[in-house]
Amino acid sequence: MSQQPYLSVRNLSKHFKPSAFSRGPVVKALQDISFDIPRGQVVGLVGESGSGKTTIGRSILRLIEPTSGVVELGGTDVTAMSARQLREQRRKMQYIFQDPFASLSPRMTIGQILTEGLDIQRIGTRAERRARAERALEAVELPADAFDRYAHEFSGGQRQRIGIARALTLEPEFIVADEPVSALDVSIQAQVINLLRDLQIRLGLTMLFISHDLAVVEYICDTVIVLYLGRIMEIAPAAELYANPTHPYTRALLSAIPSPDPGAKTQRQILTGDIPSPANPPSGCVFRTRCPFAIEACAGAVPALRETAPGHARACIRDDLL
Repeated sequence: MSQQPYLSVRNLSKHFKPSAFSRGPVVKALQDISFDIPRGQVVGLVGESGSGKTTIGRSILRLIEPTSGVVELGGTDVTAMSARQLREQRRKMQYIFQDPFASLSPRMTIGQILTEGLDIQRIGTRAERRARAERALEAVELPADAFDRYAHEFSGGQRQRIGIARALTLEPEFIVADEPVSALDVSIQAQVINLLRDLQIRLGLTMLFISHDLAVVEYICDTVIVLYLGRIMEIAPAAELYANPTHPYTRALLSAIPSPDPGAKTQRQILTGDIPSPANPPSGCVFRTRCPFAIEACAGAVPALRETAPGHARACIRDDLL
């Protein structure tokens, strides 16, 4: 498998300015985010609600416009594209939304939903578009007769399969999966995750997988990025991160994963307080207000993301915690 980055993100920032009718502060949702995803790999993006995970996914695909930074997909600068160029590029990059019901129009049949992107891109004849949509339904293990039915006729798990099928109809190379199983029952989550993993391997997809569930991320991802208040705290290969987390925030998140052994004794690291507002972030290290190991120096400069081992980097000044 090639290790050359297929997706390259450099110094990505997203600031939300107050509206003309508001005098509120600028919300700095993302600050200087940089990472790569090699072709055919899955990178997981984890963190608490409000950390900026969805903002990264939508900024990469320009569903919202980034404030600054560069996003390259297959060597092409997505952030510099015109509207027309971006429309053509969307064949290669697709989004799977968190809420399958809200993302599917109740007024359109499943066939219309699946072929809408093909219609916009003017791909194939009407018969060819239907055939491609039916192949996508087959790929997500739904019957062909789903083509003429409506979203409300399906269960939550089936609707998410439809959302996955919609992303596949354009035969993309890169997919952002934004909390794709968080709205599903636990019994259905495993089915959808296994389906995604199988499709990713079989089709050679490159994927950014966004989730707050670290157990799911461990199963499906090759590399994991830990995000807190719009900044990367730690990044490492999944096996390395779970075996040897080096940032206090990562350790706290991992300590909250339930153990399959009810008799096992695990040392919990409880985070106190809530994640601060991105409109008024702490100075220095943004995690310092909740970090049990914070010292006075943490309020100074923002810690750089430094490599502690090959492919493993963290943003923390406390080298004694390694």
